[in-house]
Amino acid sequence: MSMPPMSMPPENLPDESLPDEDRKARAAAWSAQLRDRICAAFEAIEDELTGPNAERIGEVAPGRFERTAWERCGPEGDLAGDSEGDSGGGGVMAIMRGRVFEKVGVNISTVSGRFSPEFAKQIPGAEEDPAFWASGISLVAHLRSPLVPAVHMNTRYIVTSKAWFGGGADLNPMFPDDADTAAFHGAFQAACDRHDPDYYPRFKAWCDEYFFIKHRGEARGVGGIFFDYLDSGDWDADFAFTRDVGQAFLEAYPPLVRRHMAEPWTEDQRRHQLVKRGRYTEFNLLYDRGTKFGLMTGGNPEAILMSLPPEAAWP
Repeated sequence: MSMPPMSMPPENLPDESLPDEDRKARAAAWSAQLRDRICAAFEAIEDELTGPNAERIGEVAPGRFERTAWERCGPEGDLAGDSEGDSGGGGVMAIMRGRVFEKVGVNISTVSGRFSPEFAKQIPGAEEDPAFWASGISLVAHLRSPLVPAVHMNTRYIVTSKAWFGGGADLNPMFPDDADTAAFHGAFQAACDRHDPDYYPRFKAWCDEYFFIKHRGEARGVGGIFFDYLDSGDWDADFAFTRDVGQAFLEAYPPLVRRHMAEPWTEDQRRHQLVKRGRYTEFNLLYDRGTKFGLMTGGNPEAILMSLPPEAAWP
């Protein structure tokens, strides 16, 4: 099945009235709950590292997430909000730097406002009325060991005069491992198949297309799933699928970290890791839609750019 172009939203989104406040509250609360579960799972992994890889980093203590709240700002740096009802909103950054996770961010946000006239043309339902509301979770993990794959996951719920879910996850190994790739994809295929047998092939293909570094002519990683503009007409079903995407991540990724985090690695492998991180940086700064959305809607730059690795290199 062909996918809609990456540069523009599909034109056949069904019209619907703004979802009620209960739907917004449920979507925002679920992002916070998922954040808490992921943070707990990653902190448990930090506590488990032993052996040579623990010794080589010296006295570094097991990592713990530090949470920082932020409020949305307008284009001039002032807190968002005006007489037309912009509530502004904000979010919470949760960042950890530890023994296994060199840098991992698990951020949540709930923001509202009005799109600029130019940006509104790119968003379904916003050209007629530029008001928007958006809530979601975004995760990026960069590992100390070059043998443990980096990973990205996010889900979001966006409301204009239309409303839809989006999100996905993709695995970014420095050295691809067939068993890891199969396990990661298998978890997301199972989540998709519980809802619609067409979801996994569609969303896998969309992921492969989206996470492609065009100027390099290469994929960013080994893929996963990517979906957007999900509005089947059954809000509860779409929300249930989005929650299953988060659950699939929790089932798939921590076992991959545990499988490789104690394996010995070399400085040559570390150098290769830093070069791969450079490719990751190029994609996020040049092509990532979430980065553009956050910066163009007054989001916190530190939260938006938490996806960038702590160190990177170019050959």
